[in-house]
Amino acid sequence: MPNMDEETGAEQMTATVRQRVSSVLDADAQSATALDGGEVGSVYRVTFRDRPDVAVKVDDSPLGIEAAMLQYLDRDTPLPVPDVLHVEPELLVLSFVRGDGRFGERAERDLARHVASLHDVSADAFGFPFDTLSGPFSQSNPWTESWIDFFRERRLLPFARTARDAGALPATEFDRVQRLAETLDTRLVEPATPSLLHGDIHPGNVVVADGTVRAVLDPAIYFGHAEVDLAYVDRLDSIGAAFYDEYRRHRNISERYFDERRDVYIAFHALENVRFFGDDGLPRLDSALDRLGV
Repeated sequence: MPNMDEETGAEQMTATVRQRVSSVLDADAQSATALDGGEVGSVYRVTFRDRPDVAVKVDDSPLGIEAAMLQYLDRDTPLPVPDVLHVEPELLVLSFVRGDGRFGERAERDLARHVASLHDVSADAFGFPFDTLSGPFSQSNPWTESWIDFFRERRLLPFARTARDAGALPATEFDRVQRLAETLDTRLVEPATPSLLHGDIHPGNVVVADGTVRAVLDPAIYFGHAEVDLAYVDRLDSIGAAFYDEYRRHRNISERYFDERRDVYIAFHALENVRFFGDDGLPRLDSALDRLGV
């Protein structure tokens, strides 16, 4: 149960958010309510008397990069995302997208169609025009001709080193991740073309109403192998066969992905969780590395 100091601090924060949003939008905000957002920053719904509600994120992470990712998706892809209304250091104002929170089979299938369409967006190499974010962490995205090289040198090893240096990844697991990195040439394949990835796709980042995806939130985008997003989905109990059935109507999924490559990407996603959450993510990482025999 929150104590009085915590309640007072929360009230002061919502008052500050209301005042800042009123100023930047030149509109009289009526209320600011804390929402269950992601793991980065605090998220609020701000209401007005004479204009639509907005969603506001407050954080000391580079919110300008999050805004740039959303603007890229809005401008260059069919993925539905909130409109960026204002961004400045520590403050991001987005259009508020209403949902009902019911993520059933219809929503799974609609999400699969959106993800497949996103994966159809391609580039000449792997990477992105600018460095993006995974949660609060920077993702380095120099254009790279080889997917396997990019995944090894810009994702797997840097994330492992950062987690080790932060004390979240023990030496034993770090050594196992290194051994995995050394064998990627025999485990992974180069895709026919790069695909634009969301990078953090799960129901918590999807606004659904009446079984339809209204918006997708919190991107961690770059051009990579579509199987990275599929493995993120595959580790979730909340998304099942309907997603894959619908995705296959639009894009092929190689059976060798399930037999050989899925656990490599699941291990990477587990490593991301260790980096962010600490040793709570170690059992999932160890399980994936066990299955890979490293």
